[in-house]
Amino acid sequence: MAIILGMGNYAFAQNDNDKSSDMITELIRPPYLKAGDTVAIVAPSGILKNREREVQQAVDLLKSWGLHSVVGKHVFSKADHFAGTDDERCEDLQRAMDDPKISAIWCARGGYGTVRILDKLNYSKFKKNPKWVIGYSDITALHNQLHNEGYESIHALMCVSLTKDLEDVKSSIETFKSALFGNPTNYTLEGSEYNRNGEASGQIVGGNLTILHTMLGSKESIDTSGKILFIEEIGEYKYHIDRMLQSMKRAGYFDNLKGLVVGDMSKLRKNTTLWGTSVEQLVLDALKEYDFPIAFNMPAGHEKDNRALVLGRTVELKVDKKESTLTFE
Repeated sequence: MAIILGMGNYAFAQNDNDKSSDMITELIRPPYLKAGDTVAIVAPSGILKNREREVQQAVDLLKSWGLHSVVGKHVFSKADHFAGTDDERCEDLQRAMDDPKISAIWCARGGYGTVRILDKLNYSKFKKNPKWVIGYSDITALHNQLHNEGYESIHALMCVSLTKDLEDVKSSIETFKSALFGNPTNYTLEGSEYNRNGEASGQIVGGNLTILHTMLGSKESIDTSGKILFIEEIGEYKYHIDRMLQSMKRAGYFDNLKGLVVGDMSKLRKNTTLWGTSVEQLVLDALKEYDFPIAFNMPAGHEKDNRALVLGRTVELKVDKKESTLTFE
């Protein structure tokens, strides 16, 4: 476990222009997993209708790694859009957070709903026995909260990401396992003509752009000063993406950022009035007044190839038109 050098960063949307990267504290690193440890599967967001197969696959996968698993009482509950009521979803997550016998919490799916239970969570017992929390998409809200409480977490595939043929998601599974067992994967990314060259070092934070935008103005909004931001998105119009970036920019979100890593921008919707440029150019145009490096083509997000990232860990980012590298500390 890492030694914490200070309290977690509690930050609101507006960055303080006087802050510098030397104020960033090292986050607590939960113990890596080993054979015999137990993983809790919970569903803090959307309903898991007809997803029993994927959850069983997750249980079987963990077993193949020598791990035990427990499935939350309300994982298959139904309450309109959600996997149970807010109280039921919170109950499963809180029980897993509090249980000292649980070493990691794997979210079954995203969708929407995590933000509705953030204010109900109590971290007092979690802090005595920290554990890894794994997920992406809507789970970005929980990643933000964990970061501001002072803990690393893992942005990786969820139970419903598992396909019948696991070879289809082989890289996603392998990098998830490596992160969970203490050997985070370093990445060499395919180059892009849109890359903004440069080098930077800092804690990697972020996740789904919509959720990051949703957190603005709340105590779950991350202070990005001195950090490297990762973003991904699915199912949005390009003008929605621009609107979110413009809003975050006006809130000071990028003022002291060290670098940006752009993951998958999946299933973008077409408006009747076309945007007119690629999504890559959209990002560059929205952030043209900044000089931090920007790397595209990170295989992480809402695609089958969803590589794991240890959020809160210091990384070294090197960006060039030909390729980019992301190296974990």
